[in-house]
Amino acid sequence: MNIASVQLQINDTDTAADRLKMADAQLDRLKGTDLILLPEIWMTGYNTFDRYTKEAEPLNGPFVTHFAQKARELNAYLFAGSFVEQSGGHFYNTSVLFNRQGRLIGSYRKIHLFTYGSKEGELLTRGTDPVVVETEFAKVGLATCYDLRFPEQFRKELDLGATMFLITSAWPLARLAHWQLFNAARAVENQCFLISCNCVGTNQGVVLGGHSRVVDPWGRVLATGDEHASIVTAKIDPASVSRIREDFPQLRHRVPID
Repeated sequence: MNIASVQLQINDTDTAADRLKMADAQLDRLKGTDLILLPEIWMTGYNTFDRYTKEAEPLNGPFVTHFAQKARELNAYLFAGSFVEQSGGHFYNTSVLFNRQGRLIGSYRKIHLFTYGSKEGELLTRGTDPVVVETEFAKVGLATCYDLRFPEQFRKELDLGATMFLITSAWPLARLAHWQLFNAARAVENQCFLISCNCVGTNQGVVLGGHSRVVDPWGRVLATGDEHASIVTAKIDPASVSRIREDFPQLRHRVPID
């Protein structure tokens, strides 16, 4: 299957409409791709906290409607990254996955909200449930940025049947080494493919790290971006997960620890 991770550039001069236009232009280049990813809260800007509640939408709002149509046009699975979802009096960092027909088949509310120099934890409500979605090519677990630091979430998704993880992110350049480490570790410890999409640019003084990745179940980096706007592409065989797990059956050797 063909994968593309769209590493968008975020800066403080662009409006949400500007960023939507930019994303659409990149997506229109990707017909024939099976799975496409976008970054975290890219349309508002992750670090633009004063726009969170102003630009929040319900799950059936314009963001979801737009990318449902885009998935249909591209005939692709589209992990459209995340946006600020409003539900009742609560706000969430919610990522969404569409199938080729444009049906919303998965939504995930970020469980681990970031509070280190960030207002995300003050403004948003955390999600409670890991999400694994059935697709035509694999069961995929959804996660967002800071979640990468918490391996127990990925173990839970593994136990729910995941053989692939999709990560949407706005990870900073200052902790790039951690990003690279966790991308590989979450893949190899669970013997899953991991595909991540990170932003680049500078948002509210935070330099974003890029380096979106495609990592195989051995922890090998099959494709990576750099610190510039780009589309990271790779071709993978999802069926290889079962062969790798059979050849090196580490998951069968797990010992319950109380």
